[in-house]
This record gives sequence, structure tokens and C-alpha cells, in this order.
Amino acid sequence: QLQLVESGGGLVQPGGSLRLSCAASGLTLDAYAIGWFRQAPGKEREGVSCINKGGGTASADSVKGRFTISRDNAKNTVYLQMNSLKAEDTGVYYCAAQRWGSYSCSTSRYAYSSWGQGTQVTVSS
Repeated sequence: QLQLVESGGGLVQPGGSLRLSCAASGLTLDAYAIGWFRQAPGKEREGVSCINKGGGTASADSVKGRFTISRDNAKNTVYLQMNSLKAEDTGVYYCAAQRWGSYSCSTSRYAYSSWGQGTQVTVSS
């Protein structure tokens, strides 16, 4: 059974950076698309970025040019590098995985069946 564990969250000032990690166990991620999502208090969970099994990526307009998703299949880990953080980036960040036959991914939360427990990111001065 695939298990996902996020780490790397914390408190950072506006303009700062964080790198989140999503480590998988139980299965290898080679054939999986991975998505990063976030949820702010009182808001719905929204897609941030995704990466397909071939390394192709997609991102929400709100994070383009600031966030970069990448994967290291040898370490069975996916990363989210977040730069130029803003207060509106605050929330719980989740990674999710879905086995995908094609070289595709999605930033829709409905496309993923395996989820991690989340890591808190707070951007505040």
C-alpha cells in the first residue's frame, strides 16, 4: 500500500523560501503522477502543482514562476520548491499520488486516490 509523508513546512517571512518533500513508501513512484495541494482555513483544497511520470509539470496560475515541482525517483520523493512566498500561500500542504497510464497529471483533487497527512506552511512577518 502506498503511503505518502510530507515534510518541510514551517513559518517563513514574506519573500522567503521553503522546500517541501513528499516521501513515498510501500510502492515506487515511477508510474505515478503526483500533485501538491493546499488548504487554507475555511477554504476548499486547491491544486498547486503536479508532475507526471515522465517529469512533465503543470501549475496553478497563482504560483507560476514562484513554485517548482520536481521528482527524484531514486529517492522515491517529490519536492515542491516555493520561492517568493506570500501571505496568501499560507495553508496545509498535501501531496497526492495516482497511478497514471499516460504522461499526464492533474491539479484537480478528484484525480488522486492516495494522500499524505499534510504539512503546515505559514507565511507571516
